[in-house]
Amino acid sequence: MWYLADKPLTSRLLLGTAGYPSLEIMTDAVRASKTNVITVSLKRQMPCDMDGDLFWQTIQSLDCNILPNTAGCRDAQTAITTAEMARELFQTSWVKLEVIGDDYSLQPDPFELLHAAAELVKRGFEVFPYCTDDLVLCQRLVDCGCRILMPWAAPIGSGKGLLNPFALETLRQRLPDVTLIVDAGIGKPSHASCILELGFDAVLLNSAVASSIYPVTMAEAFSHAVIAGRSAFEAGIMPERITAQSCTPLIDTPFWHQEIAL
Repeated sequence: MWYLADKPLTSRLLLGTAGYPSLEIMTDAVRASKTNVITVSLKRQMPCDMDGDLFWQTIQSLDCNILPNTAGCRDAQTAITTAEMARELFQTSWVKLEVIGDDYSLQPDPFELLHAAAELVKRGFEVFPYCTDDLVLCQRLVDCGCRILMPWAAPIGSGKGLLNPFALETLRQRLPDVTLIVDAGIGKPSHASCILELGFDAVLLNSAVASSIYPVTMAEAFSHAVIAGRSAFEAGIMPERITAQSCTPLIDTPFWHQEIAL
């Protein structure tokens, strides 16, 4: 068990709810993942053949903590307004804050993000800012009151995994008391396991499951991956070496060839 914004959770996998082939598959994937937290967006719509009311009813029936997000927002004021709507609708102060600054890479706008985060913290929100792995930006977000950060591993939906492990390791070392959740760029379970091995608290993903051939099976695979990664971190991973080192002690002469002392 671990705590996210003072709430006890049993899973270190957070899962998105967009882009699944059907509502039924999404529901089965969420359950197979064993996640305690799912994200939903107010600005994005489900495909037209799905009933909106049925979608929201299904979300509520999953018995997960809901993390509304401000996906699609391009400036601080729009993100703040969206967060206020989400708090009213879902009766939660949690918000995954997204303020996109570039349409090609979907990279967050650091200036608008920091502005929105500071204002939302003042308004009593528990802000989960989606950010890059830039140490200075992350420190500024912490300074304005964010207890949780969501740095990317790679651009949203790219599936490239950890593009800059050094930057992520630096964040973990420099911000030891901050809850760090890698969000975006994860493509396969081994990526998630590597992130947990670095000491990050959790991972959040969507496309890696929703865009797979068998989303339910993939969700289950990610569930196992985060457990393995966290267990490895807690067990203490051996240090890397630049030379070979045998794990079996060697002696010059096998014991059965040694001369008997008289």
